[in-house]
Amino acid sequence: MAQRAENSIFPNLNLGASGPGKSAVMSRKYFGTDGVRGLVGQYPITPEFALKLGYAAGQVMAAEGTREVIIGKDTRISGYLLESAMEAGFIAAGVNVALTGPLPTPAVAYLAQTFRADAGVVISASHNPYHDNGIKFFSTTGTKLTDANELAIEAALDAPMGCVDSAKLGKVRRINDAAGRYIEFCKSTFEQGSSLAGMHIVLDCAHGATYHIAPAVFRELGATITVIGAEPNGLNINDRCGATHLDALVEKVKETGAEMGIAFDGDGDRVMMVDHNGQVVDGDEILYIIAKHWHATGRMTGGVVGTQMANLGLELALKALNIPFVRSKVGDRYVVEMLKEKGWSLGGENSGHILSLVHHTTGDGIIAALQVLNALKALDQNLSQALSGMTKLPQVLVNVRFSGEGAPLEAEEVKAAVTAVEAQMGDKGRVLLRKSGTEPLIRVMVEGDASLDVSALAHRIADAVKAVDAQPA
Repeated sequence: MAQRAENSIFPNLNLGASGPGKSAVMSRKYFGTDGVRGLVGQYPITPEFALKLGYAAGQVMAAEGTREVIIGKDTRISGYLLESAMEAGFIAAGVNVALTGPLPTPAVAYLAQTFRADAGVVISASHNPYHDNGIKFFSTTGTKLTDANELAIEAALDAPMGCVDSAKLGKVRRINDAAGRYIEFCKSTFEQGSSLAGMHIVLDCAHGATYHIAPAVFRELGATITVIGAEPNGLNINDRCGATHLDALVEKVKETGAEMGIAFDGDGDRVMMVDHNGQVVDGDEILYIIAKHWHATGRMTGGVVGTQMANLGLELALKALNIPFVRSKVGDRYVVEMLKEKGWSLGGENSGHILSLVHHTTGDGIIAALQVLNALKALDQNLSQALSGMTKLPQVLVNVRFSGEGAPLEAEEVKAAVTAVEAQMGDKGRVLLRKSGTEPLIRVMVEGDASLDVSALAHRIADAVKAVDAQPA
């Protein structure tokens, strides 16, 4: 099958000024920063919408010559429902479907490339609880869709649903060796000839999509592993475990005397770590360790891309190593865009989305963890020692649940609170307010010098937001 244009499953689609790689001039109705997401049973995460979404996407893709899409999912119980509905929609549009079963998001992106499929679909709400779910797409090159691609699908959603002639209906198959293929791919990113023998690692799989993948990867590379969060029942994904709830991992590392702990989120695209003392190592610190190693070994291409949320301590530490650093908008898709724009390879978010474009096209928690372990072995240091040279500035993030009505970030009371806080901090700190792209939250971040009470300052702004249009998260 001929290779399609990068980051586009619709290479001939013409959307005027909002073509692939450019900002869409129209606002997206259903797609957020990471696909379509919401509460299961409430629009748009309903069987009817999933059916129509599969049909609409299939129609647009079929018009461009698409023959097959790969559908993967995480372990939440609603995955069965949405998978079946999406499958039926694609079949009705004349598109074949290959099913992987529970598999990490980056695994689906990888398989979309290796199987030369025309697109990959992941049914997951990532780090959200089980009662949420979502649907996101990957192109044939393993990258997330552009705004223009998503707008094309949304336009097709507004048309009535139909069905191709019986002879043109799509077919379904199951990829039985999907997990094994991805495990081997992950292992191939670890230093050839190296081993994790003698290292004890605790893995927290969040009862999610890595539950049968991560233990195999690290065990086959020689590590002694203790596994928690690897007994999914459809309802316990991300429940007090995984990359967003690290207490269980910290406790298990201390209890077992392990050298470190590694936690993934529900769909395996983000990672957080814990050192032997139980200290959390976040995405910014993971980026620093990898960058320091790449810089020392001559592997660094250009610099590092972080986001507006990246701690100033990361920027200062990289500057001390003469490694360039720039910030993108929040969201791993924007990190990827800036990396490609600059021709760089390493970037990510403090939440644990780490992009290593020399290894994969999208954020991958397992691969990011393996790059840290590569660095530790080369530096002959433990996780704590490898962080020498980086000191994070105090940073507080307050989430305020947003009702969806009005525009609180534009309210004069909120602007006044921000102005007052910024005046108090002077050049010793910064403020960032933004709406979450995956949850109905407004995120208030205040970062500053240790001499400032950044928590009090953040809550001052959060209180102003709540007073306008919100309730405590």
